[in-house]
Amino acid sequence: MTSAAEPTTFVGEVSRPIQKLGAEFYFVEPTLAHGKSIGLGGLRFYFMGRGGALGDVNWQTVHSAFGYFNPAVVEHMWTTSLERIRPTVAAHEYALCSQEFGRTHFSDLPDLDGFCAAAESVIAAVNPAGLALFAGMLATPLASDPAARAYQLVTMLREHRGSAHLLAIISVGLSPRAAHAIKRPNELELFGWTPEDIPELTDLDRARHAEAEQITDALVGPAFDQLDESARNSLRNGLAGMRAALSN
Repeated sequence: MTSAAEPTTFVGEVSRPIQKLGAEFYFVEPTLAHGKSIGLGGLRFYFMGRGGALGDVNWQTVHSAFGYFNPAVVEHMWTTSLERIRPTVAAHEYALCSQEFGRTHFSDLPDLDGFCAAAESVIAAVNPAGLALFAGMLATPLASDPAARAYQLVTMLREHRGSAHLLAIISVGLSPRAAHAIKRPNELELFGWTPEDIPELTDLDRARHAEAEQITDALVGPAFDQLDESARNSLRNGLAGMRAALSN
């Protein structure tokens, strides 16, 4: 039986690589080219590909799930993209891009079947209440080949933590805009903000952000608790192998 501290430690260990790896396919050339081929150039494929998991919804719903973007950006990207493609179709195409990214970069990695089994066990243990983007992805079929499946699962694990983290940010009384400025200060413009849009950050804001990270670990931790050491090693090794493959 694992101690209460062990799952939190493991979650902290794997969370950063999951967060970074899960976003690696967003803006690579094959993904951008595929988006253009279906009429979604620029950021539109990103918005429709991720947000499309929510279904045929209004932009306000997408903004509530994305959290960190300037709402004017979400409104423009979503409403103009709705004229071109159905959200669920875009989400399916985005999942195909994640699968292809996995095939391209990870087909030579060992024991991806073990990684997939561990990742699927985590996902099956998640209570999806309040985790809209993650829950929406559950409807998308998984690839059958290990490399594509493994990376697709990484993107799902990323949305799991991302959705939980947004809840945690709100729960500590921190605005997503301020949280974004603390965690990704160099990406404000990409998310539609100017320096004038961001309130002056305080020590209390930073303390709340640190507390939100701890709450996020507590929210996602139970889904990892049931992994035995062998499954944890499969998850660790798979993530390490993917990171190494991308750095070569």
